[in-house]
Amino acid sequence: MSAHSTRPTPVVTVVGRAGPGTGPAGPATATSLTTPFTTTATRGTATTPFTTAGPAAYRRLGEVLPALRVRCAPPRSGRGWLAGADLVARPAALRELISHDARQGLARYGQPLRPDVAAGIGLHRFVWPAALLFTLPWFLERRVPLLSPGDIAVRRRTGELTVRPGAFLCLPDDPAAPIAAARPAVAPVPPPPGARTVPDEAALAAGLRSALADFLTPVLDAFRPEVRRGPRTLWAMATDAVVEGLWYAGGLLGEEERARTELAALFAPGVSGASGPPDPRAARPAPECAPFTPGAGFTAPASGGPERSDRCRASCCLVYTARAEAMCTGCPRVARG
Repeated sequence: MSAHSTRPTPVVTVVGRAGPGTGPAGPATATSLTTPFTTTATRGTATTPFTTAGPAAYRRLGEVLPALRVRCAPPRSGRGWLAGADLVARPAALRELISHDARQGLARYGQPLRPDVAAGIGLHRFVWPAALLFTLPWFLERRVPLLSPGDIAVRRRTGELTVRPGAFLCLPDDPAAPIAAARPAVAPVPPPPGARTVPDEAALAAGLRSALADFLTPVLDAFRPEVRRGPRTLWAMATDAVVEGLWYAGGLLGEEERARTELAALFAPGVSGASGPPDPRAARPAPECAPFTPGAGFTAPASGGPERSDRCRASCCLVYTARAEAMCTGCPRVARG
């Protein structure tokens, strides 16, 4: 497997492009996993309080991926911490985060990364773990946290995140649902703590896409001048980070195939709009997963050696501009038979 493959592997290292230890993050120091996990729902257990979403899922993530540690706590700043609110509001804070990846790129490739390439890598490495704060509770608990950038903080040097749990979406059979019965499914902004029920799995998936989009919109707006790419490309980059993060985590948890299946459904390229035959004069309806790129990009399982991938990315990280042979195996620029 190449350093830039997007296929999950049972290895724990530093967070990279497709997962820990891959991509232009610098040398990896691997620690093999010895105990595979089998995912089971944890709703309503003592480790998943009725009033929160995520702590149990984040703890399990830490057990299989020690390089990424999530603490449920107020956002922090200083001593290497970057609060999400600062990331979207202070350009100087954003540039410092990007400088971290520029320094790593110089150390790895022996030449400076283009500023827009370093910014793109910085965007991916922020979104990759941040998206797991949403997707992992959905995958393991069928709960969707409703978070804003102001609810999290990251410490890139040590692979730590803090998240302030608050309101969340859940299904009617969730133990928290009776508590939420009198509350509306659509929360005000910012939402007060507690559960909000949605009627079924499709509504929960739609809620996940909406929560991710609300969280990522100000993040992408902040990165856009540095990455120098348009909204469509930025959302493609975000889609890649969301998909690759949960795919990787699912592999570590022993649930790679379920992760693939659920991600493919989450970003299925269906269309929304009124029922009945389409009006040819009308504008083409937006995909249900908009603003994310339709389709999770999975292909038939790879064969033919480690240089092949079974996922085609929606975006290109441009890391090949630093070293031609560093092109990701799942890069959309790579022609595969």
